[in-house]
Amino acid sequence: MLNWAEIDTVLLDMDGTLLDLHYDNYFWMQHLPRRWAEISGISLSSAEAQLKAEYVELNGKLNWYCIDYWAKRLQLPINQLKREVMHKIAMRADVPDFLTALKHSGRQIVLVTNAHPDSLSLKIERTELAHYIDTRISTHEFGVTKENQALWQQLQQRLDFNPKRTLFVDDSLPILKAAQDYGIRHLLAVANPDSQQLAREITEFPAVTDYAVLLNDIRAYRKPRF
Repeated sequence: MLNWAEIDTVLLDMDGTLLDLHYDNYFWMQHLPRRWAEISGISLSSAEAQLKAEYVELNGKLNWYCIDYWAKRLQLPINQLKREVMHKIAMRADVPDFLTALKHSGRQIVLVTNAHPDSLSLKIERTELAHYIDTRISTHEFGVTKENQALWQQLQQRLDFNPKRTLFVDDSLPILKAAQDYGIRHLLAVANPDSQQLAREITEFPAVTDYAVLLNDIRAYRKPRF
């Protein structure tokens, strides 16, 4: 599936790739509409309809991922609301072994997420990600998302990686396509980002539903530590 002998750097998405996307789907599609309706006094159906329309309009843009934008737009304490259901934040079951193998393999491992820094901090607080990954980047630092070529240019400048010897793992097909357009040679999709939903059939990129299938090859091709 992947030629690990040609991979020095591994860039990893967070939500849906390392963490179960169920938390985010539940928050944005169920919890936030319900709490907005309760706090503002509008109907639940109206809250759901308005939010779904805005989600479509903002898809792939920085504001879609921006807690500050939604707090101002809805006049709600988004960070507080996210904590109300933070018990749902969880690593994928196959991630600890995957990250352990990567860490021991000597490769440069970087988490690159579109999540707002506050969301990233909450998930670091609630999981063991910090134990496995030293370098964690929110694209909000650059002012553009992974869907944008400008992000990849700035990211390469920051990390000094070789695109031809880099693996990028994400559950978003448009983001994987953006990485491919930039020249990232090794790409991997996650077909089952939400544990409460069925796995998707993905043909555009190599895809996994369980990182266990990669472990032997990762261990077989180790690199000197950077």
